[in-house]
Amino acid sequence: MPSTLPDGSPAPADGALPAMALDGVGGRPFGVYLHVPFCTTRCGYCDFNTYTADELGSAPGASRTSWADGAIAELRLARRVLGDADVPVSTVFVGGGTPTLLPPADLGRVLRFVDDEFGLADDAEVTTEANPESVDARSLAQLRAAGFTRVSVGMQSARPHVLAVLDRVHTPGRPAQVVAEAHRAGFEHVSVDLIYGTPGESMDDWRASVETAIEAGPDHVSAYALIVEPGTRLAARMARGELPLPDDDDQADKYLLADSLLTEAGFDWYELSNWATTPGARCAHNELYWTGADWWGAGPGAHSHVGGTRWWNVKHPAAWAARLAAGESPAHAREILDAETRRVERVLLEVRLGAGLDLSVLDDDGRKAASEVVADGLADPGAYTDGRLVLTRRGRLLADAVVRDLLP
Repeated sequence: MPSTLPDGSPAPADGALPAMALDGVGGRPFGVYLHVPFCTTRCGYCDFNTYTADELGSAPGASRTSWADGAIAELRLARRVLGDADVPVSTVFVGGGTPTLLPPADLGRVLRFVDDEFGLADDAEVTTEANPESVDARSLAQLRAAGFTRVSVGMQSARPHVLAVLDRVHTPGRPAQVVAEAHRAGFEHVSVDLIYGTPGESMDDWRASVETAIEAGPDHVSAYALIVEPGTRLAARMARGELPLPDDDDQADKYLLADSLLTEAGFDWYELSNWATTPGARCAHNELYWTGADWWGAGPGAHSHVGGTRWWNVKHPAAWAARLAAGESPAHAREILDAETRRVERVLLEVRLGAGLDLSVLDDDGRKAASEVVADGLADPGAYTDGRLVLTRRGRLLADAVVRDLLP
């Protein structure tokens, strides 16, 4: 969850949604996102809404021990707001922060509440993020027994000096051990997250990281270019001249190398930064985001979207808990998306997907631009003939420029 929130319009204290948002609820895919804001240390590049124990102190409601009760209270509010509609949950994603700093029993208790109040779909995907040092064989087995089906391991790099620049504290080699422990615990789906373009990371360093991730045996890999967010420790170090800014050409070369290595290893790209060995290994929860489906985000700073209405919670855990204790929605603000905004967001998101963008979403100028994108070799001509814009490998490197052309 980003650490800054947009302004939006005031959100009602009871959390009520417009009738137009509730129309069709249950007929669209529905997911639950649970934000756990706690971390042992703060990584230098991180701009998410996270807190260490020192930052939180003893503020009421800000304790790890009370998070599960708060999450359940917000989910109870969600059930009331959504009314009597049958809303089976197809995905649950627990992110952070470091969710696995919490006891598996707490995460399992919240998951059971989701199942009791909404009902988990028979094939529901239930994911938790995990830092390598925050889980072990025992806790992974407990999470699997609690109903989690997927774990996403934050590896970032295999090289100690790269991890040091990122302020990552795990031991190189530990992520691969976690993947193996997760498989032994019964997790069929295991993902590994990587970051490329860190200052001081050579091409050989990056190759070693990708190869190490592949050799660990996950069925999903995410690889993200390092973004230097204002206000982070990394940004401050660069402003002081201690570290160079990321180089666009270097990041492009590293993306191409990752795509080549992953493709050779049997992974297919299905979103600009995500590769999976099979369609079933894709992150179904993220696909809800990318295709404009419905989800309720519970937790400090969590974002939600239902039927064209989007809202976001207050950031601080104590403020979030206080709102819920008072019987109020923790929503800070919201926005109701008009048809044109939703169309523009479809273009922004779906052009990044391996399935591509339906050309009917574009206006006349956009369709003309799309034909030029194909002529320039940035999109697949066969898919274009079938009515979809699917980026080529070179097109993926220029995805932002393609979007600007499609939305003049």
